Amino acid sequence: MATGKHRGLWSWAMSLVAIAFGLLTIKEGGAVLFGDAVARISAGDYVPFVLWFNFIAGFAYVVAGIGLWLQRRWGVWLAVAIAAATLLTFAVFGVHTFSGGAYEQRTVVAMSLRSLVWIAISFIAWRVTGVSSSAREAP
Repeated sequence: MATGKHRGLWSWAMSLVAIAFGLLTIKEGGAVLFGDAVARISAGDYVPFVLWFNFIAGFAYVVAGIGLWLQRRWGVWLAVAIAAATLLTFAVFGVHTFSGGAYEQRTVVAMSLRSLVWIAISFIAWRVTGVSSSAREAP
C-alpha cells in the first residue's frame, strides 16, 4: 500500500495523463468527424467505428481523470472499463484488418498506445487507491 504522499503523487499524475489524453482524443477525433473534407482526406483510411469509439471514449477519459483526481472508487472502475473497452475495440479492429478492411498503420500504433496507457492507469489506480484491498475487506 502506498503512503499518503506517494498515493497523492500517483493519483495526480494519472489524473493529468487521463485528462490530457482525453482532451487530445476529443480534439483529434472531432477534427476528423466534424471537420471539413480536407481533415477526412488527411486522415486516410480511417476505420469509422474505431474513430467514433475513440472520440466518445475521450469524454470518458476526462471523467475518469476527474474521478482519479478526486480519488473516487468509481474513477478506478471507469479506468478499468475504459481499458477493457479499448482492448475489445482493438480486437474488433484486428478482425477488420485481417478480413481485408482498409486501415492506416497509425491506427495500429494509436490503439496500441491507448491500450497500454489505460492498462497502466487501471493497474496503478487499482493498486494505489486500495480498491483491491477494500474489496477483500468487504463482508
